[in-house]
Amino acid sequence: MSASSTLLPIGPPLFVAIVLTTLIAAALGALARMGHGAAVLRAGLRAVVQLGTVSLIIAAVVTSGPLTLVYVAVMLGVAGFTAGRRFTTRRRAFLAVVPIGVAVVPFVGVLLLAGLVRAEGMVLIPISGILIGGGLTATSLAGRRAMDELAARKGEVEAALSLGMTPRDAALEICRPAAVSALIPALDQTRTVGLVTLPGAFVGMLMGGASPVDAGAVQLFVLTGLLLVQVIAIMGCLELLARGVFPQREAR
Repeated sequence: MSASSTLLPIGPPLFVAIVLTTLIAAALGALARMGHGAAVLRAGLRAVVQLGTVSLIIAAVVTSGPLTLVYVAVMLGVAGFTAGRRFTTRRRAFLAVVPIGVAVVPFVGVLLLAGLVRAEGMVLIPISGILIGGGLTATSLAGRRAMDELAARKGEVEAALSLGMTPRDAALEICRPAAVSALIPALDQTRTVGLVTLPGAFVGMLMGGASPVDAGAVQLFVLTGLLLVQVIAIMGCLELLARGVFPQREAR
């Protein structure tokens, strides 16, 4: 791929810009006392290592169907554990893979059966990654907001129980309104697509030579798919949380 076919020219200036933006973000976070200055640096370093490693791995697995499925399974597992760590104990964090998996796996399966997605690594991995990433975000936000709400309104939960509600119904009554706000980022992205941002799938197809109409159709499909996945992931997360599958995370 030539430099002219990429969104940004690849070379030393780009790598310098990456380093500077990371350092400035960390410095500003520290000056503003946001408490995430070191986290910004760690995230930037991890991104470098992970993207470099992933690039090599994808190049090796895309030609093998079984290895592609293994790679997607690893993506799903990492997403579940990452989301779970945001709102529950480390021992139960891996269970967050359930709402993400329930949302993503059947959807991707239907797409494969319908012929909308080809059973090729170069197609399956990006599509699965986009959907898994959306499920991760929704599960993480929904779980954290639900846990915070239950902790802050513990008295109301106990009052609901005293009125005869089941623990599941009492928990859902209190935490559902806060948890469903996890869908707001996806809604805003869908509402403003093309007006505020041009998402990755759209830009990638344009750079690959597709027409704007074709790129727009694919991006619309990605956005509606993300909405579906995130709605299902939030529903699944809330159901498991209300049933006590996700205990309160230890205080730090």
